Formats: sequence, C-alpha cells, structure tokens
Amino acid sequence: MSRTRPSRIRRHTPLGRRARAAAYLGTATLTLTLTACGSAAGDAGADLGGAENATISVNLKGERAKPGERVEVKLAAGRLADVRVGDDKDGELTGRIAKSGRTWTSDRVASPGTAYTVTAKDDRGRTAKRTFATEAAGRVNKLTLAPGNRTTVGVAQPLSIVFDNPVKNKKDVERHLKVTTSNGTEGTEGSWGWITDYSGKDRVDWRPKEYWKPGTEVKLAADLDGVNSGTGGGWFVRDYDTSFTIGRSQQVTVDLDSKRLTLAQDGKAVRSVPMSAGTPGGDKASWGGVNVLMAKEGTIRMNSETVGLGDAYDKMVDHSMRLTWSGMYAHAAPWNASYFGNTNHSSGCVGMSDGDAGWLYAAAQVGDPFVTKGSGHKGTADVGNGYGLWNLSWDEWQAKSALHGGGESQ
Repeated sequence: MSRTRPSRIRRHTPLGRRARAAAYLGTATLTLTLTACGSAAGDAGADLGGAENATISVNLKGERAKPGERVEVKLAAGRLADVRVGDDKDGELTGRIAKSGRTWTSDRVASPGTAYTVTAKDDRGRTAKRTFATEAAGRVNKLTLAPGNRTTVGVAQPLSIVFDNPVKNKKDVERHLKVTTSNGTEGTEGSWGWITDYSGKDRVDWRPKEYWKPGTEVKLAADLDGVNSGTGGGWFVRDYDTSFTIGRSQQVTVDLDSKRLTLAQDGKAVRSVPMSAGTPGGDKASWGGVNVLMAKEGTIRMNSETVGLGDAYDKMVDHSMRLTWSGMYAHAAPWNASYFGNTNHSSGCVGMSDGDAGWLYAAAQVGDPFVTKGSGHKGTADVGNGYGLWNLSWDEWQAKSALHGGGESQ
C-alpha cells in the first residue's frame, strides 16, 4: 500500500449557490470532518460539505507521529459505526469501539516508519479519511528463534529467543510473547525466563514446569511490531512466529561411575553402551546435570584451541551431537577405545565407538535431555551455555520472568 497524502480540505461555505442547488434537487448532504487532536485550522481533515457537521479526532497526526502508541479515534457527537486503519505495508490495525460509541482504540500500537490511513464511518453513514505517518526507528532490534519452524523436537527443548540488541523494557517485551499449546483447555504450565546467552546477548526462554508431553503442538506469536526494547536496543519493526511439535519421550543418561551411556524411551531403557567422558579434576571434566541436545552436527572439525584447551587435539570427528556452546559433545571417538567402559579420559566430551555413536546419532532428537550423573564432573553449565535451564527448580526459573519480578533492568 503506498503512502496516502492527507485529504484535501473543502471549506464549509455560507448558504449560497451550492445550498440552493441542493434544495432545488430535494437532497441533503451530511458532513463528517476528521481532525487530528491539536491540529492547526489548515489541517482539519476531509470536509464533505453540507449543513450538518460531525467532528472526529485522531490522537496521531502529521508525518512524524510518535510510534509505539495505540491509535485513538474520537467522535464528538453520535456513534461510530466502523473504523479502519490500514498501513502502507498492506497491513491493518484492528481495534474496538467503546460501549459509548464515541471512541475507537486500536488493539496494537503504531509501528515506526509506517504511513497509516484512517477511514471512519458514523451511524448515519457519513465517512471521512485521515492520514498520518510515524517517525522511523533510529535503531532496529531483531531476534533469532529456536527451535526452527515446523520441526519436531525432544521433551526438554525450550522455546528460546536471542536478541540482537539489549532489551531493557523486559516486561513490555515479555507481555507481547504469547505461547499456545494444543493439549486442551488446561494447556501446559510454563514460564519465560530472562538470561544472558553464551554470546553475551540478552535471551529469553520459555520452558514448561515439567518436560513436554509427546505430541504437544506449540506455537509462539511474538507480536513485537511497534514495541520499544529500551535504551540501546531500538524498536521492533515486525512480528515473529514459529511452531513445533514434541516428538517421542526419550532421555540419554551418562553415568560417570559405570562409564556407560543409556538411551531410555518412554521411561524404559532400550540400549546401554560403554563410553568415556571427561577427565575428572580440571577443565577437561564433563559438565554434569541436565544438558539438552542442541544440534546434530555430523562430521565436524574439533580444535581444542577454540575452547581454551591449548593444542590437545585438532581432528575431524564423526556423529557429533552438541550439548553446550562451550564445546561439550557426544560423538564417535575411536582413538579413545581403550578407555570405553573403564576410564573417563576425554577432554570433556562423551566418546563412543563409531558404531555406538552412529546408533545414538540416528536415534537422538534435538531437544532430548542428556543427564550426566555420578562423580567427577565439574558442576552444571551456566544456564545460557546451551539449554541449562532444567538445572533450576521451577521456583528459580519462574523468578527469572520479568512479569514475576525477575529479569534484569526491567
């Protein structure tokens, strides 16, 4: 939709030739004047002429109106019948007429850098148009969503949003993030939590109180267009959405004491294989607690210098499954075969034979929980180092919601 220029104003004139002609034809012309609050006399809107005059005001006006505010249309007398607010991006702001019939308010706020056309009709059939445009955003904030749209994931997968720029207005942003699930009217109890991503950026995750139920369909509507993320963050200028489905219930358990890895489906162990995890007692120990399978990366180059372990290794590794951003994987490690099942002797990863790693790679789902238990680990990874949020109690997680009083710089 192209930007519409303000309607040309036609002045109401004293009784004269036009009025005499109307009387002669036996017709009456009704007038609706659309004005902006506080506008100058020369900016009064569209006057359709006639003996009667109804006045409507719009709270936003001009070519540099303030974004992030709801559009309000007010009628001085009578009742509004219909109000439409379209934009130059082929969108429309929906809204509601108050019970009094005198006021219409948009459901959403006006977006930055957008031209709008207001078309109003009263209960007597009179119509008029008004245009305004909002000031462009000085800085734009964007985000990255996980998991991917229309994917199937494991029962521990959170809904995760990483923002390009800082988010200071956390409460306002969180209010515009709506999660819906398919499992009946009861839904799924869950909460957002604000954390710092491993990259150092602001991040907000949504997790259920307990692991997802298999088959649950999840949708996110991030209605952020027109929301200001705060100082240093800028405006959001579009909405985002994603949907995903929860797959079968399964969990991988890494037992550091028995040196075995076990895959369970629906609570029942289906296979256990020997493995060797991180060397205890230092930086090469594995992370403990619950990590979540973030990605199945296949054959990749692993270089110890990228994770702060000097020149310990530099090799191509098959069947690589990422568990943390800091470099903990489950993967094939045939060079470590003499340690499988008897000694934890890796640089922090969970290594298996080619065959066992290939089997696990085929069976595992992104979003599956990997639970590392036993002695010799180095504690739990930071909540933003992958998806470490399951290592927090439900109360601890809820406290990270800006709307529950948590989150930083709300």
